[in-house]
Amino acid sequence: MGFQIVAGLIAVVAVITLYRTARVVPQQQVFVVERLGRYRASLKAGFHLLVPFVDRVAYKHSLKERAIDIPQQVCITRDNVQISVDGVLYLQVVDAQRASYGISDYVFAIAQLAQTTLRSEVGKIDLDRTFEERATINASVVEEVDRASDPWGVKVLRYEIRDIAPPRDVLNAMEKQMRAEREKRATILASEGDREAEINRAEGEKQRVIRESEAQRQRQINEAEGEAKAILAVASATAEGIRQVGEAISGPGGLDSARIRVAEQYVEEFGNLARTNNTIILPQNLADVSGFVATAMKVIENAGKPASKG
Repeated sequence: MGFQIVAGLIAVVAVITLYRTARVVPQQQVFVVERLGRYRASLKAGFHLLVPFVDRVAYKHSLKERAIDIPQQVCITRDNVQISVDGVLYLQVVDAQRASYGISDYVFAIAQLAQTTLRSEVGKIDLDRTFEERATINASVVEEVDRASDPWGVKVLRYEIRDIAPPRDVLNAMEKQMRAEREKRATILASEGDREAEINRAEGEKQRVIRESEAQRQRQINEAEGEAKAILAVASATAEGIRQVGEAISGPGGLDSARIRVAEQYVEEFGNLARTNNTIILPQNLADVSGFVATAMKVIENAGKPASKG
């Protein structure tokens, strides 16, 4: 019976000794080992052997990125408006030794530091700019908190403002302001549209008048060119007729034919005078056909002769 008790005690001691001697560190974790109360080493992922009853694992740290909630707090802007702001901070342990011995609770310390830094940054800007300056505020908080947490072996990666909640009366005023701004923009856009429409209509009317004037000018040019061509054609035809008459008169028997034609027209026109009631003045020798024909033929003959020099 006594032997069984001793064997059991030995087995328990062996298990405890093995547990305190062999340690397996998981991936992305670091165990801080103390020997007789003093820091000895930081054990990374893998299998490690410790000296029983001399070495002990004092701290365990995860090297993974960690997100901590920054509680909602009231901040006062530069224009003395109270707003409620909360956020999320992302950090990572980079030095297990300093994280173990640099501060007792680095999570609590960093959260408090982030809150105070956030209040300071919000107090530098007006309420209207808090929403558009979120990226700037986040960067400032990260810079300040990371600088303060460096001795603790903790790296602050980023900070994100999760919500900004102004008071209800401020929200109502902002909604009215935004509504007025939207109405203003709509009025401006409508007026600009009307102006563009008027400009387009005026431009169209201008182009129409220009085109009509150009069409009128072209029409006048065309009519003038047509009239000129008609006059030229009539002149050419008249000249050709005169030339042919001249050639006919110059030919054999041309003068005799001309005398007969002149006499016929003279008698015909004189006969027409008798059939009308018009009162006209006639020369005394109007009835002398032969004299009139001789005079006309003399004119024709003289016209056919070349002009004398000098």
